[in-house]
Amino acid sequence: MNKKLKVVIISGGLILSAWLTHFLNLNPVFFNIIMILASIVAGYQIAINAFNTLKMGVLSINTLVTIAAIGALIIGEYWEAAAVTFLFVFGNYLEVKTMNKTRNAIRGLMDLSPNTANVIRNNEEEEISAREVEVGEKVIVRPGEKIPVDGEVIKGKSTVNQASITGESKPIEKSTKDEVYSGTINKNGYLEIKAQKVGEDTTFARIIQLVEEAQEQKAPTQKFMEKFSRYYTPGIIILAIIIFMITQNVRLALTLLVIGCPGALVISTPISIVSGIGNAAQNGVLIKGGEHLEKAGEIDLVAFDKTGTLTKGEAVVTDLVALSGTEEDLLITAANAELGSEHHLAQAIIDKVDDENRLSKVDEFSVITGKGIIARTDKDEVLVGNTKLLSENNIETTTELIEEKEALEVMGKTVVFVVKNNNILGLIAIADAPRKQAKETINKLKKLGIKKVEMLTGDNERIAQSISEELGVDDYRAELLPDNKVEAINELQKAGYTVAMVGDGINDAPSLATADIGIAMGGAGTDAAIETADITLMADKLDKLPFAIGLSKAANKNIKQNVIFAVLVVFTLLAGVLGQKVFLASGMLVHEASVIMVILNAMRLLRYEV
Repeated sequence: MNKKLKVVIISGGLILSAWLTHFLNLNPVFFNIIMILASIVAGYQIAINAFNTLKMGVLSINTLVTIAAIGALIIGEYWEAAAVTFLFVFGNYLEVKTMNKTRNAIRGLMDLSPNTANVIRNNEEEEISAREVEVGEKVIVRPGEKIPVDGEVIKGKSTVNQASITGESKPIEKSTKDEVYSGTINKNGYLEIKAQKVGEDTTFARIIQLVEEAQEQKAPTQKFMEKFSRYYTPGIIILAIIIFMITQNVRLALTLLVIGCPGALVISTPISIVSGIGNAAQNGVLIKGGEHLEKAGEIDLVAFDKTGTLTKGEAVVTDLVALSGTEEDLLITAANAELGSEHHLAQAIIDKVDDENRLSKVDEFSVITGKGIIARTDKDEVLVGNTKLLSENNIETTTELIEEKEALEVMGKTVVFVVKNNNILGLIAIADAPRKQAKETINKLKKLGIKKVEMLTGDNERIAQSISEELGVDDYRAELLPDNKVEAINELQKAGYTVAMVGDGINDAPSLATADIGIAMGGAGTDAAIETADITLMADKLDKLPFAIGLSKAANKNIKQNVIFAVLVVFTLLAGVLGQKVFLASGMLVHEASVIMVILNAMRLLRYEV
């Protein structure tokens, strides 16, 4: 049995026994002795805690209760002393019990942590601790088992419940070459996995660590409340002394000490923070601390990167416009030049080639940021890029070609020129379709009170305009390099907006860091996304964004409700004491009830959903 619960039961039993002697008209000495015993049982640990905090130079709530209880015993108010200490320990027990419920979110995640793993060693299957798996080992996972590592499926097919990582409610199909994560559950098939991240390095382990750290981090409101209580508690003691000196009423002064305890006020913010971050973690949203949760609740402008955020990030070649030679020649020339590039547009061009044997790497390769690439062989120089790249290299275009380019861009396509030895071979158009949830997400954000939604993209004006009109974006800025995005965010902040930047966590790292809140998309398995952003949407799902921002706004509202309620209770009780309408036992009862009310109110955040 819990120690706190034992104290509650024993002291409560003694109080009931004391009242029984009173109703049986036994000698009042029995009543007084039993009440003193109840006070000692309930108050012993309170006094120890008060002494320990005093040694550190802190006047805590325990100090106020201890002074009040000792004072009540001295003046012969044994029932009041017993009642104050019993109600305090009983309230403390309920507080811890209900607080634990708010931590069930992180505890639930920890319960999913895999303990064992089946690995192939020396051509035999061996069961070992999940922490002992080594990178590169083959791990076997059967139906119903937890996946113990981050890795790649090398054999088998199954559906995997990834809710612990991404918050997705439906299991995801997994087969050869698909990524899987530690802490997820294999539903119905046999899988062999090559371990890539193990132990503390897995995405799941890092999520638990970050959520635990986040729940301990203090929000600005919480820091203020803690500073306030440092002065408030001594202030209450001084006020009680002044009241005693004026009225000579010891009972009144002791009552003032008890009801002046700022318990509900101190707990009002951290309990909301814990509940909010816990709910977010269960839904695949990683919020890295109370400060970020509170700041996210103040967001009134959301700026989006386009590619991979508002759009799928899966670019495909849609048009080939050859000016000389065949379309296939145009494609092969561009693909060979782009082989050294990791850009998504380059990959789209390469993927369009049917015969990989026709591809060969160039001798020299240069990326011109925001403009394109230049590739060279012994005989040829090939440029693939936009009009800026052509202009820098003194390559002239015709009116007809520009009109063709603009016509494709009006349809929301990215167009690149392919130039070989200063001759334009043609155009390649590439499209990246908007995500299905993008428009609905933007509408939900506006309903949540977001004043403005902007798109910041490196794409050209026409594509930016086409996408923004299709999705209902309020404003856009096109042809931005990474430092231009940072400048744009600075301008928005100077205009008075609290800005959230939503990007992929890697390419948009500077703008994510500059914004008031950086939100990274698709953080599962992506170290850079988790490290860079203040908030990470672990699933690559844009519709988690309204939940994250809505939860933050709800948490801020919840904190304000708790603080206002706690302050009102304290001042109402103070007025009641000074008017001699509130006494020791009743004052402590109301005080503890207010603490429980604050906790229950914060727990509503655990059920928040958009």
